[in-house]
Amino acid sequence: MTELQEQDTLTAGRALADLAATLRGDLITAADEEYDGARAVYNAMIDKRPLAIARCANTADVVACVRCGVDNGLELVIRGGGHNAGGLGVWDGALVVDLSAMRSTTVDPAAHRVRVDGGCTWADVDAATVPFGMATPSGFLASTGVGGLALGGGVGYLSRRYGLTVDSLLGADVVLADGSLVTADAHRHPDLFWALRGGGGNFGVVVSFTFACHDVGEHGTVVGGPVLYALEDAPEVMRWYRELLPSLPEELSGWLGVITIPPSPHFPEELWGVKSCAIVWCYTGPAAAADAATAPIREFGSPLVIGLAPMPFSALQSAFDGLYSSGLQWYWKADMFTEISDAAIDTHAKFAARLPTGHSAMHLYPIDGAAARVDAGATAFPHREGGWAGVIVGVDPDPVNAPVIVEWARSYWNELHPTSAGGVYVNFLGLEDRDRARGAYGDNYGRLAQIKAQYDPLNVFHINQNIPPAS
Repeated sequence: MTELQEQDTLTAGRALADLAATLRGDLITAADEEYDGARAVYNAMIDKRPLAIARCANTADVVACVRCGVDNGLELVIRGGGHNAGGLGVWDGALVVDLSAMRSTTVDPAAHRVRVDGGCTWADVDAATVPFGMATPSGFLASTGVGGLALGGGVGYLSRRYGLTVDSLLGADVVLADGSLVTADAHRHPDLFWALRGGGGNFGVVVSFTFACHDVGEHGTVVGGPVLYALEDAPEVMRWYRELLPSLPEELSGWLGVITIPPSPHFPEELWGVKSCAIVWCYTGPAAAADAATAPIREFGSPLVIGLAPMPFSALQSAFDGLYSSGLQWYWKADMFTEISDAAIDTHAKFAARLPTGHSAMHLYPIDGAAARVDAGATAFPHREGGWAGVIVGVDPDPVNAPVIVEWARSYWNELHPTSAGGVYVNFLGLEDRDRARGAYGDNYGRLAQIKAQYDPLNVFHINQNIPPAS
């Protein structure tokens, strides 16, 4: 170790000692028994060794961490739910500002809004809102962190009816790079508020969100679940789905995928391990109209399974949490699609037949209806022309299979990409795709870079899908 490195190590050590004395939460380093657990993220393919993990107990802890990092030249990385595709909630040699202990929610049923701490998952939000018959648009897994999903856009079951998560964001409390705390909403720091609605974690640490809530189903009960088809029927199903979906009432949405049917008591045992074309539906309208709304779904083709049933929205939102628990190996590739072309369908059929593991899949999530009626420049999330956010995921619990799932996903994406619209949903970008951040924002990128220069001119928050500040 050189003299300069020794000095840096001593400086960092003193800085961490001072920080530990300040925090209400815990500061975890490699010397602590819980270090390996604290540095683990959802994607087990990520293996980073941070300098320390600050498990913040409150906003004051977050402020202390940001000031410590800036004052002492430490890399800062922000962790919410830890679901990020590229594992960007942890980094070698960085101080991790871990919000996972900040999990309170406050719901106001009369005003149809909920305030959510930055470490919450969507399970925490649903637990607060669904008993009142309400929900905020979110994603497809309840274990996903609120912050990561919301700051990137938020495509989910409610997008067709109520828009994206960012379309229901009313305000946010943000710790900026200088350690100050501001509230961003339509009237205070409106440029920052615009950038937070899709611009990722580039602008500060969001310690709380306030969202609008929307009525879902009858007292929070929806009709949802999967309809599964034989893989040889996939081309016909995909052609039918691409024409049907835009014609459906916005209370009904469904994402399309190619999957392997899991060994679950919800499915006949003879179908366990069978490759399938799946559509997972969610109907949030009046119960009396559910049968009529879902009739086209029930009547088409020769499904292997029709799994539609009334259930709490929170049950549908969490239905895949057990299958996709934390600690699996993940490899992501993604694109945006304005159409599901015949050429794309041929590629889907080809690579569906080659699904390498039981957890690997391709999903197409619709962005139309209410989500597509928002102007592309109204929020930082630009993909408002209708269509689908597509993602190919190679997933398996065994690290030995990592090369297999990576090769399948890359080959699939390489063949499918020419049929795409060219952009990408920022929440689906893996670590190797950080150079695609500009493409994730389209015409909004220039404004985002200007706002970055205003709120984070030194690019303190850069361990993300980064938007460098405009010069």
